[in-house]
Parts: sequence; structure tokens; C-alpha cells
Amino acid sequence: MTDDPAQTAARPQARAPRGFNDRRARDLLGERRLLAAVTSVYERYGFEPLDTGAFEYADALGKFLPDADRPNEGVFSLQDDDDQWIALRYDLTAPLARFAAQNWETLPKPFRRYAAGPVWRNEKPGPGRFREFVQCDADTVGSARPEADAEIIAMAVEGLAAAGLPADAYVIKINNRKLLNGVLAAAGVRDEGQKLAVLRAVDKLDRLGAEGVRLLLGEGRLDESGAFTKGAGLAPAAVDSVVAFTEAGGGVRSQVLDRLSQVIGGSEEGEAGLQELAAIDRALAGLGVAEAAATFDPSVVRGLEYYTGPVFEAELLLQTLDEKGDAMRFGSIGGGGRYDDLVARFTGQQTPATGFSFGVSRLSAALRAAGRDGAADARGPVVIINFDAARMGDYFAMAGELRAAGIPTEVYLGTSGMRPQMKYADRRLSPAAVIVGEDEFQAGTVTIKDLDLGRQLSAGVTDNAAWREQRPGQLNVPRDQLVAEIRRILGAAS
Repeated sequence: MTDDPAQTAARPQARAPRGFNDRRARDLLGERRLLAAVTSVYERYGFEPLDTGAFEYADALGKFLPDADRPNEGVFSLQDDDDQWIALRYDLTAPLARFAAQNWETLPKPFRRYAAGPVWRNEKPGPGRFREFVQCDADTVGSARPEADAEIIAMAVEGLAAAGLPADAYVIKINNRKLLNGVLAAAGVRDEGQKLAVLRAVDKLDRLGAEGVRLLLGEGRLDESGAFTKGAGLAPAAVDSVVAFTEAGGGVRSQVLDRLSQVIGGSEEGEAGLQELAAIDRALAGLGVAEAAATFDPSVVRGLEYYTGPVFEAELLLQTLDEKGDAMRFGSIGGGGRYDDLVARFTGQQTPATGFSFGVSRLSAALRAAGRDGAADARGPVVIINFDAARMGDYFAMAGELRAAGIPTEVYLGTSGMRPQMKYADRRLSPAAVIVGEDEFQAGTVTIKDLDLGRQLSAGVTDNAAWREQRPGQLNVPRDQLVAEIRRILGAAS
């Protein structure tokens, strides 16, 4: 008998929407452990948790929305039954700004909060680029002191360490928008479009080198394909100033400050930025943040059109490999900075704020690249093999004992035989399988197969006869020793 063609055509195709990713236990467990580690750092610094809704009114999300009948560019939005447009949040900062403006009179000031949760971007998906992902932020709203920036940086450093990255695997690079503004002001650059072109040119320093950036700061650059990119149009002296500014990094923070003082041009804004970095340096020293963990790097420009002062970017330093085994640069695993204008969108009054955000999925990938995946040792539940439907009450009694002892356990509830059940337990990454047939019931014993040990031994056994002879990891113990023996197996695995 065949399916009705009409019914077959009406069936939906089982597929996830583009840019949305299904995640199973290992990914979810890794994220949970990572978030627990990072947020415990935030709480030690006195930051309180805050959870805002997934939706915000569309006009609260600012520049991501065009002037159109349907505000759906950059965000996912819908029209509510009161004709108001609401949109899924694209980050955790815009909801914080709205919350702070809405509740400012009742909040402790400064307001220190952390948040973690999914965000959504209505953008073209690609490899490693999803429309839904998890962020973890910490922000201070209401303090203009540079020490507030320094504390955020120190938390980011400690959070990365708590997440499992070794000290030599990452660095927080710090810049200040006011410094580059000072350099450009001294060079006579006032046009905002030209400033943005400068930022885009400097952002390509790692890829194109100083000479390539010089071309993009000037008239433009012809690449290897013959395509021409129009430059920022700076005069030669201004190009020299910007390049000298980007090359002032390296070494201990005080040395970078000395070099920057020589190239910022003496502008009032540039001097203010220099003083802010000096205060951050003093605070970082007091907080015990190593020079290698947090450095001043004038070449960091991402987000400078958004941030109003200091800007920070966390970069992974490890040599990593792509899926083909080729060397690749992992790059940024988080960032932040000072954004004193965001709350003012609601109140009309400037409210100082600073914060840092981890991309949780990206940080998880970084930990895997570092060989420190928090879920690499993830295991499923102990599986109790089901031999006899008449004995289900006994099987559930065993499961209840193990669960009461804090051991995740399940009774197999399918109808398959012994071999498929063992295969099921293996696919669940179960640490052990409990086998109790009629012989065991009569003898008052249980047979336990240590599946973790079995996996280790099987990796080195190529002879089936030897495998059968060794029967790795299987033992028979009295029924009343079930919980103790499973605990021993779990302890050995950890």
C-alpha cells in the first residue's frame, strides 16, 4: 500500500529555519556550565541579575529599525493587537537602557546588573553566524568614573578565566574613542562620514597591514582582484598621524600611554581620553589585573561609532584549526565599552553607562578550541535494562534509589531486546548500565556494566576474542550495593 500523493504533498518538510540551530545535551550543558562560571564572577563583584522580556517596542531599539511601514530590518518584529510594533531583542543592552529609563527613580545608583539569554538578529545567516544566539552581559549604569570601566574589564578577565581559558589564551584590548577623535581633530577631520571611513580602514589593519591601511586612509586601494576601494581621503600628514596612533600599542600600559601622548595632537578631547586610560590603568593595577591580560591597543576600533569613550575587545590568542585542519584565527570572543548616550534616547538626559558582553556560543567554541570544553565529559543517565515487563516495578524501585542519591537514571521504556538497549545506553553516553534478569533477581544481585571503562578498553582492543575474554568493566554485586557501586564508577570517571 502506498501513501496518497495528495497527503504526501501536504506534509511539511522537517527542517529548521535558516540561521536557527538545534542544540542537544552537550551544547546546552556546556553553555550552562559556562554561564554558571561567568555569572558567579559577576555576583562576587556585586552585580545583580536582571531578566527583561524577549520583546521590546520597536521604537526602543533605535538605529536597527528603518523608517518603513514594517520595521523588520535587522530585527524580527510583529504588530501587536494595539497596532504597536514589537520586536525580538537584538541584544541585552537596549532592553537595559529602556529598563533603566523606565525605573530610574527607584533604582540604586549606580545600577549594576548582569543578564544572560537569547537574542535575535534578522540578518543573512552564514557559517557560524546564527539568527538566534545567547549573550551574557554585565553593565554599570550611572557612573562616569573610569574606574567603572576598569571594573568591567577586570570582571571580563576573571570571567574568561572562570570559564576555563588559560591565562595565555586571551587578552582584553582597550582603546578610547576620544583618542582617535583627538587625532582626527588635530588633522582637521570634522566630517562624520570621513571619520567612519577612517574607522573602517583602521579595522583592516590585521588583514592588510600598515601599508594597506595607509592606502585606505588616503585615496584608496586596488586589491589583487583589480577591485578598487575608495579611501577616506585624508591628507598625507593626517594619514601619518592615524598610522602612528594605531602603532602606539605594545608593551606595558604605562609605556603605551607615553607613546599615545606624543601622537594625539594635544586636543582637549584626546587629552581627556588619555586621562581616562591612565585612571583605568591605575584601577586595573589595584584590581590585580596582569599587564598581559589587559592591554592598551589603539588599533581596536570596532564599535567606536557606537561607544562614547573606552572600548574593549576580548581576543582569543590560541592557535586553532578549522574543520579541514587548517590554521585559523578565531578572533573576538566578546567586547564592550562606554555608551553614555543610550539611556538619553528615552530621557533626553545623558546617563553614563559601561558594560561588556560575551557571545556565549562563540565563547563555547573558543573553549572547545582550547581543549577546555566544559561539556567534554558530559554523560547521560544510568540506564536500567528492561528484561521483563512484569518486573517494571522492581526496575523503577532501583531507579528511585539512584535518583534519590542524586544519580540521573532512567529505565529503558522501549520494547527492544538486550543488544539494542545496550546500544541505546551507549548512544546516551551513559556511564553505566544496570542489568537485572531473573537470575539476578533470584540471587539478590545486580550486574553493572561500566560503559565508560568499556569505551576506554575497547579503543585498544582489536581482537574480538580478546574482547569477549576480558568482558571489560562488568561486575556482579549484591543488590544493596547498587548505589555505592554506581557512585564508585561515577567517581572514577570524574
